[in-house]
Amino acid sequence: MPTPLPAAFVPGLELSRILYEEAVRPLLAEAYPTVRYTAARIGSGSEVLGFDTARSADHEWGPRLNLFLSDEDVAEHGERIHRLLAERLPKEVRGWPTHFRRRDEYALDPVSGHMELVDGPVDHRVSVDGLQPWLAAQLGVDVLATAELTVHDWLSIPQQRLVEVTWGAVFHDGLGTLDAVRRRLAWYPDQVWRHLLACQWQRLSQEEAFVGRCAEVGDELGSAVVAARLVRDLMRLCLLLSRTYAPYSKWLGSAFARLPVAADLTPSLRGALAATEYADRERHLCDAYEKVATLQNASGLTDPVEPTCRRYHSRPFLVLHAERFAQALSRTVTDPELRSRPLIGGVDQWADSTDFLGLVGRQAAGSRPFDRPVQAGFAP
Repeated sequence: MPTPLPAAFVPGLELSRILYEEAVRPLLAEAYPTVRYTAARIGSGSEVLGFDTARSADHEWGPRLNLFLSDEDVAEHGERIHRLLAERLPKEVRGWPTHFRRRDEYALDPVSGHMELVDGPVDHRVSVDGLQPWLAAQLGVDVLATAELTVHDWLSIPQQRLVEVTWGAVFHDGLGTLDAVRRRLAWYPDQVWRHLLACQWQRLSQEEAFVGRCAEVGDELGSAVVAARLVRDLMRLCLLLSRTYAPYSKWLGSAFARLPVAADLTPSLRGALAATEYADRERHLCDAYEKVATLQNASGLTDPVEPTCRRYHSRPFLVLHAERFAQALSRTVTDPELRSRPLIGGVDQWADSTDFLGLVGRQAAGSRPFDRPVQAGFAP
């Protein structure tokens, strides 16, 4: 029988802090007083993003911690520290077990674990890693050995991976490097940011007329699907404008809801999604376009661009002509490498396969399409 879980939910980051302060730190101080380490809760997990709920407790959630040592100390002490914690960690933290039963019945996820009380050593979730190899595996680039990330590096790292490093919490940085890395990765360099904004506006420009064209030929379902894509792209654009990395789809709406613009913009986005007729869909989308265009102008990154919707050439569809904003931003990009690239952008602006993005960094970007000029477009 599964172990009954506490009635009171405790956010995962708080459980991690308690686990470190009340259990892990005293054990390390006693057994390894001279070993320097960094303790954090970063990486995968809804608690790292601050979006966990009681539902999260069904697998791989609970008292978890990242323990980082120097490469030398990992080799010398890593396994012994892992065993020490297995033998001496408390059986629970605020009622939440520190033992994770491996769920072999999950054919697609055989190592996923569920908390339960156990006699004897616990199969805990305190990882013991070298910081440099962990970061390299997470980001696809060795940020500790690289003085400055290249344009290639920034465009290759999925935003979800940057979220997993820069969100969460650091409880003790004894190695003296993780806090600095998180500050360094907290947001894109200015030129990369401008390029990504231009690319996001370009994405909108490619499909904003299709909402009307689909409806005109009687394809209301197609019109609604295109509208939903545009809503998603507007949400990601607002996150970019707000200097906030976009998490993957499960938490995109939650991250967007935290933005100051969300209260004003959400009714228009919901209206576009709920509309069953093209006229309503177009009206709500135009409201949203104009609000985000005004937000772009308020950023001061470019000279103001007229933020009102207008006809799509000679056709009876109202659009923003979002390419105007893409072009205005592109004119502010002075970095030669970025200026030579087509407006395709970062890896998660042109790909959304979870498995592909999971390759991260240079491995995923090995098949990227943005290294050479292209001739692209669709017949209107």
